[in-house]
Amino acid sequence: MLARRELSEAQIRQRLAKRGDAKESIDEAVARLKSERSIDDERVASAIARTQATGRSRGRRRVLQQIEAAGISRSVAARAVDEVFASVDPDALLSASLAKRLRGRERIADDREFQRLFRYLSAQGFDSDRILAHLRRLQ
Repeated sequence: MLARRELSEAQIRQRLAKRGDAKESIDEAVARLKSERSIDDERVASAIARTQATGRSRGRRRVLQQIEAAGISRSVAARAVDEVFASVDPDALLSASLAKRLRGRERIADDREFQRLFRYLSAQGFDSDRILAHLRRLQ
């Protein structure tokens, strides 16, 4: 399971349970993997945060949601997000996400497209005030 990508403790437990393993054997396997440092929720949270922020141009809120969806605690997720976003310009991320959506166009066609782009960027985890500022520049 760990050969393709890093998984959190919760994801490992879930996959082993789905496979039909007993709770005791799952606990033993997780304890062994933790002692070998094969699973580490902080490392997984950092990897998810980097991938989501830089690779997929997602905002802080969305990145935090993705980490928590992996079964990682909110405090660990918040630390990983803070660490990644300390070295990333949120305006540059927003611009990259918007440029990808506009596909080379320089202007927003109409109010309907403005609203559609606002919803999209909001779902990507960006702050509404930043979204509005960027979209108004392109209107």
